[in-house]
Amino acid sequence: MNRALWISAVLLLSAWSGGTLLQAQWIPDPQIDAKIQRGIDHIYNLEFYDANKTFDEVIRLRPDHPAGYFFRAMIQWWRILTNFDDESQDDRFYDMLKTVVDMCDRRLERDPNDITALFFKGGALGFSGRLRVNRNSWIPAVKDGVAALPVIRKAYKLDPNNNDVLLGIGIYNYYADIIPDEYPILKPFMVFLPSGDRKKGLQQLHQAAEKAKYARVEAQYFLLQTYFLYEKDYLKAFALAQALYVRYPKNPLFHRYLGRCDVTLGRWDDAQKIFSEVERRYRDGTLGYDVYDGREAYYYIGRWNLLNSRYDAAMKAFQECDVLSLKIDKGSASGFAAMANLMIGMLYDLKGDRSGAVAQYRKVLGMKEYGTSHVDAKRYLQTPYVRH
Repeated sequence: MNRALWISAVLLLSAWSGGTLLQAQWIPDPQIDAKIQRGIDHIYNLEFYDANKTFDEVIRLRPDHPAGYFFRAMIQWWRILTNFDDESQDDRFYDMLKTVVDMCDRRLERDPNDITALFFKGGALGFSGRLRVNRNSWIPAVKDGVAALPVIRKAYKLDPNNNDVLLGIGIYNYYADIIPDEYPILKPFMVFLPSGDRKKGLQQLHQAAEKAKYARVEAQYFLLQTYFLYEKDYLKAFALAQALYVRYPKNPLFHRYLGRCDVTLGRWDDAQKIFSEVERRYRDGTLGYDVYDGREAYYYIGRWNLLNSRYDAAMKAFQECDVLSLKIDKGSASGFAAMANLMIGMLYDLKGDRSGAVAQYRKVLGMKEYGTSHVDAKRYLQTPYVRH
């Protein structure tokens, strides 16, 4: 998982939470309210055309309310996520978020306690910073985060019993507690921010996942990531991944998490089925399935084939993973590249090609270490890999 996502989650409160999905409840018209919910579902399922139509209609009906403008920006956010190497869409996204911030500022000039304006402004600032983090634009990202935090906290103070509001606060409480230990480089920033509470944050995320009206899915997604990456409770992560993928079968993030959970639970046959489908969608050019999805799919397909002594198929999959890594990786090799090359070396050993294996192990040692990649490469340089 990209570490930048988690840094942004803490510094920026992962804006989608506190500042986004709950806002529709401040539109008293139930028909518009329902449109927003349908539009949100379209976004998660990458149905961009339908989502655009829906939020264009919301803007037509309520041009003075930030909801339609914000969610239309979220369509742009998911467009970026589905083709992340293309930065040509970034400026339009920032412009759309600025429109939301400007609208909210005008509302706040009239009423400093306008909760709707506070949350949408916090959300827009947060997403601006989140993209900047992913683009390694750190100083502007921190500025966005510092600007977003008091806005979100004020909204929470004004309405602490709102289940949707709890998502943003829960994210902050949880990650502000654990991130300084996970990423010591961030400790200097956290000194200037309120302390977190891991247990309380987890409880708030659960409450939002169960009871929030508009933030429920996003809360479930953050709980999935939290249980998978930090709590290491893979059964709970699997249950969440399965529920999200069933509801949004076109979403590649939910799709991949389902496969990852199967891997961590040792359900390799199930994982192979999941990642084979991910690979097929990537190969077919299905919307949302890009080279990142393909690379991960090839890696786990290779692992399954290696476990089942299908060495030729495993070699082909790992080589495909390596090829895509060369397209994606910038600066240094990724964990996928390091591990795929290690596996290729092991396969060469299994095939009796010692010179090929040695070349691969040396290649791995020239890459950044991931897990035990260097330890394993050094061991297999001394003694050829054998299956036990």
